[in-house]
Amino acid sequence: MHARLLYVMDPMCSWCWGFAPVLASLAEQAAAHGVSTHLIVGGLRRDRVAIDAAARVRYLGYWQAVNASTGQLFNFEEGLPEGLVYDTEPACRALVTARHLDVDSVRPLAERIQEAFYTEGRDVTQASVLVELAEQAGLPRIEFAGAFDSAEQHTATAADFTWVQDLGIAGFPTLLAERDGQLALLTNGYQPLSVLQPLLGRWLERAVNA
Repeated sequence: MHARLLYVMDPMCSWCWGFAPVLASLAEQAAAHGVSTHLIVGGLRRDRVAIDAAARVRYLGYWQAVNASTGQLFNFEEGLPEGLVYDTEPACRALVTARHLDVDSVRPLAERIQEAFYTEGRDVTQASVLVELAEQAGLPRIEFAGAFDSAEQHTATAADFTWVQDLGIAGFPTLLAERDGQLALLTNGYQPLSVLQPLLGRWLERAVNA
């Protein structure tokens, strides 16, 4: 029996930041049953123009909604720095690169990117920032920087995006449970731990006892 959780997210998706504590608890719950959590990046935005004042107000409105619903902290003053081009591919590629180098570093790096973007006002679309954050998550700086810029990791990131699109996943966070190649949807969109914990518990009971 092969079972795992598949977490489909984007580190620059505000609802994924809101979901981060829930995911941490669910991953711990699954790990207690020998089930790992595998992160897949979705590619939320590929914008090519810098955020203007109107767009910033719109995005901050999303942040405020997430804060109100989840209690996750946001830096409303310094967030979405002036001139930011809201392209989430580099941050996604950083996670794919981490997955390639050391799978155990993926979730710590995802959390570090989210913290930097949402609470520190950092521009996590910049390679230099991502390399710094990867090093903080325990990855070798030079090795990560070289892999991050490689054609292999560009291709691997695009493959994640394609897999998500082909499955018809249109929103993040999405959490799937996979057993022997069969997928079950636990949530598409934010749900609190109180809803998802018993749902995952029932799936784990069936998966482990099958």
